[in-house]
Amino acid sequence: MNGHRNHAHYWAFVLHRVSGIVLAAFLPVHFYVLALAFENPAALDGLLAWTENPLVKLAEAGLVILLAAHLTGGARLLAIEFLTWHDWQKTVAALAGGASLAIGLVFLLNAY
Repeated sequence: MNGHRNHAHYWAFVLHRVSGIVLAAFLPVHFYVLALAFENPAALDGLLAWTENPLVKLAEAGLVILLAAHLTGGARLLAIEFLTWHDWQKTVAALAGGASLAIGLVFLLNAY
């Protein structure tokens, strides 16, 4: 493995890009469900009943984690662009990852 790929900021970069791709792929599904609310309320009710499945709730928590990771990754990029670099920013990157995970876990606990 190359040295630059063994750096925390490289993995923050990868997580930000992957989370963006997954969230973008989820958007058509989200828009479809919103359209069901207007076009076919009975189908929406069936879909909402399906979302009570524990695996669906786990997938929703994963999406929330990815959304939080994408948000904190974007904030990290803005900090890199507009602030001067300091060593403590490595710690902030790690805290952002932990915050993303915590937000998703709180969402998962709240879902049950």
